[in-house]
Amino acid sequence: MSDEKNTQRDYRDTVFLPKTDFPMKAGLPQKEPGIAARWVEQDLYAKLRDARRGREKFIFHDGPPYANGDMHIGHALNHTLKDMVCRTQNLLGKDAPYVPGWDCHGLPIEWKVEELYRKKKRSKKDVPAKEFRAECRDYAAHWVGVQREQLKRLGIMADWDNPYLTMQSDSEAAIVAELMKFVEAGNLYRGSKPVMWSPVEETALAEAEVEYEDITSTQIDVAFEIVESPIEELVGAHAVIWTTTPWTIPVNQAIAYGPEIEYVLCSVISGRAVWLHPGEMPSENAVIQKRGEIVVAAALVDEVSSRTDVKLHEIKRFKGSDLAGTVARHPMHHLGGFYANPRPFLPGDFVTTDSGTGLVHMAPDHGEDDFVLCKAYGLEPQFAVMDDGRYRDDWPWLGADDLDAEGKERRRSVINKPFNAPDGPICSDLRDAGALLAASDDYRHSYPHSWRSKAKIIFRCTPQWFVPMDKPLGGQLDAADGERTLRQIALSEIERVEFIPEKGRRRLGSMVENRPDWVLSRQRAWGVPITLFVRPDGSYLQDAGVNARIVAAIREEGVDAWDEARKAEFLGSDHDPADYEMVGDILDVWFDSGSTHAFVLESGRWPDLQWPANLYLEGSDQHRGWFQSSLLESSATRGRAPYDQLLTHGFTMAADGRKMSKSLGNTIDPLKVMEQYGADIIRLWALSVDFSEDHRIGDEILKGVADQYRKLRNTFRYLLGALDGYDHEAEAVAPEQMPELERYMLSRLAGLDAELRRAALEYDFNDYTRALIDFANEDLSAFFFDIRKDRLYCDAPEWTERRAYRTVLDILFQSLVRYAAPVLVFTSEEVWGTRFPERESIHLQEWHPLPEDWRDEALDARWAKLRDLREDAMEAIEPLRREKVIRSGLEADVVVPADAVPEGFIDADLAQLFITASVARKDSGAVIVTKTSDHKCGRCWRLLPEVAEDGALCDRCAAVVEELDAAAGGAA
Repeated sequence: MSDEKNTQRDYRDTVFLPKTDFPMKAGLPQKEPGIAARWVEQDLYAKLRDARRGREKFIFHDGPPYANGDMHIGHALNHTLKDMVCRTQNLLGKDAPYVPGWDCHGLPIEWKVEELYRKKKRSKKDVPAKEFRAECRDYAAHWVGVQREQLKRLGIMADWDNPYLTMQSDSEAAIVAELMKFVEAGNLYRGSKPVMWSPVEETALAEAEVEYEDITSTQIDVAFEIVESPIEELVGAHAVIWTTTPWTIPVNQAIAYGPEIEYVLCSVISGRAVWLHPGEMPSENAVIQKRGEIVVAAALVDEVSSRTDVKLHEIKRFKGSDLAGTVARHPMHHLGGFYANPRPFLPGDFVTTDSGTGLVHMAPDHGEDDFVLCKAYGLEPQFAVMDDGRYRDDWPWLGADDLDAEGKERRRSVINKPFNAPDGPICSDLRDAGALLAASDDYRHSYPHSWRSKAKIIFRCTPQWFVPMDKPLGGQLDAADGERTLRQIALSEIERVEFIPEKGRRRLGSMVENRPDWVLSRQRAWGVPITLFVRPDGSYLQDAGVNARIVAAIREEGVDAWDEARKAEFLGSDHDPADYEMVGDILDVWFDSGSTHAFVLESGRWPDLQWPANLYLEGSDQHRGWFQSSLLESSATRGRAPYDQLLTHGFTMAADGRKMSKSLGNTIDPLKVMEQYGADIIRLWALSVDFSEDHRIGDEILKGVADQYRKLRNTFRYLLGALDGYDHEAEAVAPEQMPELERYMLSRLAGLDAELRRAALEYDFNDYTRALIDFANEDLSAFFFDIRKDRLYCDAPEWTERRAYRTVLDILFQSLVRYAAPVLVFTSEEVWGTRFPERESIHLQEWHPLPEDWRDEALDARWAKLRDLREDAMEAIEPLRREKVIRSGLEADVVVPADAVPEGFIDADLAQLFITASVARKDSGAVIVTKTSDHKCGRCWRLLPEVAEDGALCDRCAAVVEELDAAAGGAA
């Protein structure tokens, strides 16, 4: 018997195993740069543009990242999403160009160059402006080059040879031309309003340039003596205000009250006025004795009592409106001049009783509400604080000659914490004046900081250039739009534009609805100048000819053309240079980027583009940044938004959900990820997360993504091997001639196709990627491939059933490689090139068309029921396999409930589908599994009743071997 077994034939040469050179080990970090280099050599982007020319346009406009530092993980996600948008639109047959761009002007770059100066002990003020701007330009150009190569390494397909830069001279000229549209329409004015100001960087900031951080500040309660009031009992008492910015007290001009708030006059019954001079009894000073009565909001008496550590006794109640006509004096009134002026009580709707005292001190230099209220009553800003955050030299309190007892100058930048401390000069002087009720440095709150210098900012009133939000625009807009204000047009456009996700509409809408006038000016050197000529009375020249000469000069020479030496040239013979001053401010960089739609989409430099854009895509922080500045600029000059859709993504967090921080050591560097895993892994991660919300990344997450990638790669490897030598002309089988399983898979593919088309059109890339992965893993690898591998390996090549399987595999390949191409840009190219080395890139292909009648919902439902039964059978087999009763399902006889089997399936079909020895059905409620007594076929390894003994052939294999032997004999 053993001799017979030893002499049994080896059937391995009769089995048709998959053959492919496509490796399971990806080696992406090594392969991807070579693939990217071939794309450059082939000029793939230009070929794609040629291939799609004349098709329906899809215009995506790239928001400019800052040319400042290496690509970080946020860049990687952002640009992968943008690339996915353009690739899927091109795949769908549209003409979807991608012109990348960079924001190159402004404080971030200027600040970095200044840092380099400081290291060399140089000052920007000692360098000619043109030289300094040239260094800023070189710095920006360096980082544009670095980021461009990093994004190309990520597989982003774009017009890299012709990006837009805001520092290109034609871009700068276009920005000036856009500014002149505001000028010529009269939609620009110079005014003094409190703006966010950085004393460190000495410039105004936009809201988008500010970040909020928790800090601990000094909180103080200050007593203002009331000297006049229609309520006689208040004269001689003190109005108490509370503030967390002690440095604003030196510019106080009024006190605000809430007209509807109830106030009380209270006496201090603690025995002595402890907040005035600790240890000093009220009887020693008659004036101090009077200061034992204070005015606060009734709702805040307990809070004030607790904070000032005194007991209060109510004397009289009255309504806020009764305070009209009341006047106090500043605690530092003894200094005379500004401080001797009366401090009127003014009604303010913004006053609340949420905290404080219910009375708010007004400093119009340093608050929007303060400014508006005081201006309405004729109280103008004093401009006491200079650019660097110090009080000006001639200010009577804390000016340049303000010295302490040791003769040292006491004034420092107002954001300096010791300056505002309870023992600092402001609190010390208020204490000496008998006006400081309480002071502590333990108040925790959120406070704005410059996101570049990380220093605290202040609100400071300075002369700036503004675009009004609530003035009829007029100008070049049509009559209807010209009657509307910028705010009205912008809000109506927010209603029209499609937001993805929808919550962005509320976010942007509330920002535009509540925003103040747009501050355009910055007091820096690196940027596009505000090219205005101003008369002594503050009005500016509106002359189209002058404006045209300025624009032409900047187009020729860049921003350096705005030079005092060319003043007469620009003004021409119609204007006397002596009558005008050239503005020295530069434009807010958000005006630069907000104008990109004009010089990128409209200029004709990129003829594949057109205005407006279908889509803008950026992080959710751009609701207050680029999205908003683009909306405002375009609404004012064109009467509509420059986009029809806005897509926003959330921020990338560490694996534990915390914000990434170098100090915490939880950052993920995409450059290192590409070195370890490859760019396709980053892309798969970026397109798998729900990017509409904040999302996470970390080492374990990346390992999971790499595992998903390996499964997808294995799917393609199987397809390539199974299709080895496939000849469509000779082998293809029509769907109506296929077995039902193959027709079911075509229906499933058609369903996937519809789902992916929907997801691509709706930018639902998380669903797109998940659907693709799930189909490859669940429908193919774990089901279709698993069942049909027996047919692939063991059926005769010419048999219809095997040919039908390979026909479906070919259709699957043609579709899946295209579906995967926008996601796994390098791997899909490798897969496509392995099978079709002579064909052009996969990225030039279009979506593989599938017949509509392949989708069969009844067939899907029938097979879904069978797949559920198959899962039950596999679960029932598993315990026997674990206990080593059987080695695999091939050794299992399975009994299933008869009513669980869809109509039309015979038991032999079920055995093939379940990959078992046999399947029978009975009227039982559960799946029953036993070990079969059948023998194993020596070729296909199935255990079947027809196999006489282990190693013999089943009927199917005997027929195939006979055919092969006959063919081999004939050939011999």
